[in-house]
Amino acid sequence: MKNLSLSLLIIGLTFVSCKKEEAQKPEENTSKEEITAEAKPDSATVAKAWTDYATPSKGHEMLAKDTGTWDAELTFWSPDNPQEMKSTATVTYKMIMGGRYQEGTYSGDMFGMPFEGRGMVAYDNATEEFVSTWIDNMGTGMMVTKGKYDEATKTSTFYGEMVDPVTKKAKKIKEVITYIDDNNQKMEMFDVSEDGKEFKSMQVVSKRKM
Repeated sequence: MKNLSLSLLIIGLTFVSCKKEEAQKPEENTSKEEITAEAKPDSATVAKAWTDYATPSKGHEMLAKDTGTWDAELTFWSPDNPQEMKSTATVTYKMIMGGRYQEGTYSGDMFGMPFEGRGMVAYDNATEEFVSTWIDNMGTGMMVTKGKYDEATKTSTFYGEMVDPVTKKAKKIKEVITYIDDNNQKMEMFDVSEDGKEFKSMQVVSKRKM
């Protein structure tokens, strides 16, 4: 009988102990939340982060080098048509919003029709990458790409997506800009299939007007 009473007492104490541990858990969670709150940066740190984010950097200096007017020769290829198509355009680059963004305005003739396009390039100080958007009068969508510059090869490589108006689905694209020198550039665009194969669909060779 004593053994039975002792067993019941042990079971009872264990049950009470478990209840106490469960009751303490919210306090432990609260303590973790308080620690997380204490780890938040102070106002000076936040202010410096935003100041650094808003201040033009070396990436913006690189974009500013393109400022001016360029002559561009465009070449297009299609998987269904082995014959290349050519066109010409005039490009004007300028920095806007205090040197934070590069705006490129394109005008010319494409496939027998007047062509105009506009590109915007940002250098994001936080992510340390270039972000590019493109619109033109040959469509109603917007192309968005992101990429980085490689000093060793003097190239910027961008990756992104654009909508294929035939399939009405997004397709992957790759864009490579080669900086031949301060007055000559080459841009190559590739369609990237689902299996990773690349097809060169466009090339733009630009020369600065003197």
